[in-house]
Amino acid sequence: MASNARYDAKQLAALGEQAQADGLVILREHFPREKMKAWAEAFRPLLTEFLSRQTGEENRGANRHYITLPFQAPFADPELYEDEAVLSIVEHLVGKDPVMCQLASDTPLKGSDYQEIHRDAPPLFPEWEGHETPSFQLAVNFPLVDMTLEMGPFEVARGTHRLTRAEGMAMIEAGEVKLEKVTLNMGDVMIRDVRGLHRGTPNTTDTPRPMVVIGYSRKWLHRPEVNIRIPRAMWETLSPRGKHLLRYNPIVESLADAPAEESYKAFAY
Repeated sequence: MASNARYDAKQLAALGEQAQADGLVILREHFPREKMKAWAEAFRPLLTEFLSRQTGEENRGANRHYITLPFQAPFADPELYEDEAVLSIVEHLVGKDPVMCQLASDTPLKGSDYQEIHRDAPPLFPEWEGHETPSFQLAVNFPLVDMTLEMGPFEVARGTHRLTRAEGMAMIEAGEVKLEKVTLNMGDVMIRDVRGLHRGTPNTTDTPRPMVVIGYSRKWLHRPEVNIRIPRAMWETLSPRGKHLLRYNPIVESLADAPAEESYKAFAY
């Protein structure tokens, strides 16, 4: 698996603490750039085929598309989803024994717009008003292009994952916390709590801006609308650690039997 040789235990603990405080942390030039180029090449026909089936109802806003990635080469890469440094930070946030529950992409095209400010998950206990729990679901994001400010970067308000949505929105509206544009290059990795208030911004270029998400959650959390369909033949090749990370996902005989449309439709909270 990918090595965490760039970071010792003390550095990883500090990165975990930063992610806990800010709601996100970025590892620059962490994944091999050549792998990202291979992913980008493999993603292009997926996007083309997905767009050919659309009827004008974009699933993440105008000209912005969420596409689940097939669990096959090059996307089913244990060097990425079993990366030691990433998993160290993931476990710092959501505890030992996390579950990998998502492998997908979000791609704004030219003509996309600002999304509404939102979270990617509802509170665990909505009746517990005025309180937020520790982290329970994370997104590990990395782009398949070198992202510029014109390509629709992610905007996030740091620290709002620890607040209720109402508290975070009030602070944004009062100017007490700012929405910060986050630009990433191929190889950069962002690990974030999905409750941090954020939005996508317009891509004004002719280049699609695919952002991959690998989702990890606490071992007891299950959101049925999100999963990774794993071909049985691929399952047999996984490492023991890979099988454990992916243990709650459905094993299928063939990806050709995949559902015709995405089931993860409610995404903004």
